[in-house]
Amino acid sequence: MSSQDAASIVRLLHDFLLENPQAQVLEDGRVLFDLQLARFSLTAERGRCLWHLWSEERNLVRTVSSVRERKNSLRIETVRLGQSKPQVLELVSGRDRCAPSTRRILRERFLRVFERLLCREFPECAIDSLIAAPDLENSFGPGYVRGLLRRGQTAWAVIAAGPEESPATIDGILTLGILWLAWCRAHGNGRTVLAGLKIFVPEGQEQLTRRRLAWLHPRIASWELYAVDAKSEGCCSVSPAEIGLAEPRLLHAFNPAAAIDRCQSGLDRLSRLMPPGLREVAEVRANSPAEVSLALHGLEFARVRQGFSSHSFAPTDEITFGAGANETPLTDETEALFCDLIQQLGEHRRAGNHRRNPLYRLQPERWLESVLRRNLEEIDTALCPGPIYTQVAAMGTADRGLLDLLAVTRSGRLAIVEVKADDDLQLPLQSLDYWARVRELQQQGSLTSHGYFQGMELSATPPLLYLVSPILRVHPATDTVLAHLSPEIPWQVVGVGEDWKTQLRVIARKKSEGWASRLSSSI
Repeated sequence: MSSQDAASIVRLLHDFLLENPQAQVLEDGRVLFDLQLARFSLTAERGRCLWHLWSEERNLVRTVSSVRERKNSLRIETVRLGQSKPQVLELVSGRDRCAPSTRRILRERFLRVFERLLCREFPECAIDSLIAAPDLENSFGPGYVRGLLRRGQTAWAVIAAGPEESPATIDGILTLGILWLAWCRAHGNGRTVLAGLKIFVPEGQEQLTRRRLAWLHPRIASWELYAVDAKSEGCCSVSPAEIGLAEPRLLHAFNPAAAIDRCQSGLDRLSRLMPPGLREVAEVRANSPAEVSLALHGLEFARVRQGFSSHSFAPTDEITFGAGANETPLTDETEALFCDLIQQLGEHRRAGNHRRNPLYRLQPERWLESVLRRNLEEIDTALCPGPIYTQVAAMGTADRGLLDLLAVTRSGRLAIVEVKADDDLQLPLQSLDYWARVRELQQQGSLTSHGYFQGMELSATPPLLYLVSPILRVHPATDTVLAHLSPEIPWQVVGVGEDWKTQLRVIARKKSEGWASRLSSSI
């Protein structure tokens, strides 16, 4: 593999990372970078490939000497700057790397631990139907143990996740718990009252579920959360509670036009390198007062950041390009790479194109989001066409993710629009997280004080929540999960036509009114 030239190495890495946007960089089996959270640049200069990765935790620069393809991974031989001894990095697709046999053993072990815990903590109850087998027809995966606790004519649904499960699996337990509760009620004999749901999560990983429980409907069921210490096989009760924004990350609103004006010289340079057809359809978006990006159907492909020269206080533009997490500096040497990217984007990132191309498939939510920004009134005529805030960081620093669109109705009521281009079982409760945070910011007056919706009088009424997906991509369990939310949350599920890339049409709509009254507590 030593015969690989720098351009070939860049192409191999670039293609793998486009196909696997959730990739991770490993060294000696340890995750150095999760490329959903990190950024990178790849350059081929003076006959060598330079790979720069950075995140909030670390910064790494390596020269890549060879790349070997493996199943779902790349073996990358690198050299540190100033050293001659090679080191090996592994680039993996981000899929679960634990062997199926190992996962099965760990889950069987936890099932036995959980059964002993239930016997010890709830001696007055009988354990019924404690299982961990998957039931994909009803969305139950193998990562959760579920069952019933019975005491006379009263029963509780129970669900648990072991400490070896991924953070995503543990964070998703409440969604699966709601579905398990609903399934038990739907398949009961009608003589037993199902009081509610008991949820068991590993100790130290209960905060997200705790926040979510505060916004479930209290009359539909009783909700109990327990933090489990697997070593001692004990647990302690955790009360549902709204957690305040201890470390708010809401940035002050800024003037997008002023940001674009500051970065205009860099935008002009990018424009000169782009063909007229792409130049006309590219979106210019201000990400901050000192950063502007270019995007095609929601996919960022270039960024201009204003900084200062290292030798003076004169402003200077830093220009980078790349799709996804890739940020390659634009220089005379890399202009050809930029032009190649532009050519590929123009060819593949367009409606009706070949769906297997990674540039077409990359970030479908951002594509749908870009369509919604231009046609928000199609979702609801009550919504104002502007201002619309995109990717608002309305979460605390311990939380993940950004809400998609924050808008307002003509009467001044806040509106949160969450977008999914593919079916997602977790969409309802992820949207709940954003709604609860915006509601808290609203009550604190933080949106107004940070300059959002200037000149508009915002209503104190709880925000509206819109969940927008292509009609055939709305997960079948969405209605069930949403029906268990607090009646204080006014939600709408909006299904748009499958041809949304060319024409946005609302095909179906469901609202929160009346859903909770359909549920029964008997099994």
